[in-house]
Amino acid sequence: MKPLSAKLPAQIVAENMAELQSPYTPQEAAVEASRCLFCFDAPCIMACPTGIDIPSFIKKIETENIIGSARTILSANILGASCARVCPTEVLCEGACVMVDRQRDPIKIGRLQRFATDYVYERGIDVLKAPAKKSGKRIAVIGAGPAGVGCAAELAQLGHSVVVFEKKPLPGGLNTYGIAYYKMKPEISLEEIAMVERLGVEIRCGIEVGQGISAARLQQEFDALFIGIGLGEGQAIRIPGEELHGVHDALDFIEEIHSKPLPEVAVGNSVIVIGCGNTAIDAITQAKRLGAQKGIVAYRRSEAEMSAYHFEYELAQHDGATFYFNVTPIELIGDEAGQVCAVKFVRTETSKNGQLTLIPGSEFTESADMVLKAVGQSKQSVWLTQNFPALRLDKRGVVERNPLTGQTSVAHLFAGGDCANGGREVVNAVGEGKKAAHGIHAFLGQSDIPAPRQPSRLGVNGDARGSGLEAPIRAHELEKLYFSEAEHHG
Repeated sequence: MKPLSAKLPAQIVAENMAELQSPYTPQEAAVEASRCLFCFDAPCIMACPTGIDIPSFIKKIETENIIGSARTILSANILGASCARVCPTEVLCEGACVMVDRQRDPIKIGRLQRFATDYVYERGIDVLKAPAKKSGKRIAVIGAGPAGVGCAAELAQLGHSVVVFEKKPLPGGLNTYGIAYYKMKPEISLEEIAMVERLGVEIRCGIEVGQGISAARLQQEFDALFIGIGLGEGQAIRIPGEELHGVHDALDFIEEIHSKPLPEVAVGNSVIVIGCGNTAIDAITQAKRLGAQKGIVAYRRSEAEMSAYHFEYELAQHDGATFYFNVTPIELIGDEAGQVCAVKFVRTETSKNGQLTLIPGSEFTESADMVLKAVGQSKQSVWLTQNFPALRLDKRGVVERNPLTGQTSVAHLFAGGDCANGGREVVNAVGEGKKAAHGIHAFLGQSDIPAPRQPSRLGVNGDARGSGLEAPIRAHELEKLYFSEAEHHG
């Protein structure tokens, strides 16, 4: 079998991997912003893990205060530009929009958020500043992913000195290395990192704690530590043939897309992805867009049980991916050269108590020259135990910590993100990092209440008159006023 190679001309690849949605023009953004009801008790805010004051930033867009809008966003979520592109807004802020209750399209919050944040990045405008007066306290952050960056940026704005240690060559974590290219290019992540550095945060890449520097030394040199190391390597599927050429972890395949020119990325003609979470969708969709003729996602359980979001599932189907449910691989078959050439499956069924059983005699074989494993990532329990023996882990192997402050069983150690929550969204990691920053701030004796800044209800020009409303009208009242008038005018 021929080795894997690039499949499409550079121009076609660029078109296939272009962003799914084009950015709003100023006119489009203004029109979309005008649809917002500016609810006082906005459910969209409650649905945002970082508590962005969504009605306020949208009102500022409507009144052409784009810099103020970006400041509202980035004050709450330092990675607001990334989250505007990668957040599952359909199930978070937009899913909570009151418009949905009336069978109307929700406000396109993600695209409006992108419009505002892109505006300041494209013009080199820094809307956040660290205080001139410093606390004299030093905090080490381990991991430059969304949780670590979120924590570091908040600490810098609270007046502390922060040093971030990252083992990879570039900072940003999955935002830089693991997001589907058609959702967000790594340059966006690196722009956000540059803004964080301008707040005074020092980021040291290529340094692995436990190798380049010891955890004991960090605890001696810094007043507190935040652990935001994410999850570990992709899990093995533990079947014969896993060592064959052409068998890769899905995240490694996605990282390769971010690490070399797109036309040079090798992809199979027939690609099978094992697993059916959002990473599996990202992998198969990108494989198809890079030129794979056949793309299959194989999942051991039913369609109803897959963890992938439905809109991601629909995207993969639109790109020509085929889904096999209730099948599990039992062998990866190779050719004489040691290259994977097929996958042997067996069909499964789920009993009433949720137990998965194999159906005897249901085996079948599907050809493939590339197999991508997307069955989850390992926990960081080994690294955590080796470097912080006193740290308490739960039965899943993730860090036990106070969810409100991020403080762990060791008073000066704080944690957040996937290494503590087991694996959630980018926006959850940023929110947890932000909470931990305030927990550290309180631990260092700098405040009594370790809580993140609450979303302000400032007016469009930064005053205290509310979000364009003269009186605190509740969401259901605004909804009633808006829709009754709209229906009246037919």
